[in-house]
Amino acid sequence: MSLVDAVTIAAVRAAADRLAGVARRTPVMTSRSLDEAVGASVFVKCENFQRVGAFKFRGAYNALAQLDDDARQRGVLTWSSGNHAQAVALAAGLLGVPAVIVMPEHAPRVKLEATRGYLSCAPAGSEIVRYDPQHVVREELGQQ
Repeated sequence: MSLVDAVTIAAVRAAADRLAGVARRTPVMTSRSLDEAVGASVFVKCENFQRVGAFKFRGAYNALAQLDDDARQRGVLTWSSGNHAQAVALAAGLLGVPAVIVMPEHAPRVKLEATRGYLSCAPAGSEIVRYDPQHVVREELGQQ
């Protein structure tokens, strides 16, 4: 689907089917103080309870689950300093897709270690590549 395509209810349902049993069903909370502050009902989706602690897992898993066999064998490449890196690493491990994750040298240690842990379950060839954003353009690194 391109960026100009509208998301259809069928696409949302298909994504929900792919995520069933894999993504956590996170709670929706309300807050009287938030409601009063904005003058409307506020509903907060608690994606901090999601796998990797962020909503990013849903998108990463859904994207990797739709790869054809050839693309799965080639693997994926992504750039992230945190949550997306962890989400792709976990999804890659669950789906058996090799993943190269490019992370800046200044990425928080906790994010790096979590990504490394998730990536340890991914297929051979999966790795984290660190780079110095002051001296390297990450897209050029990805081309290598």
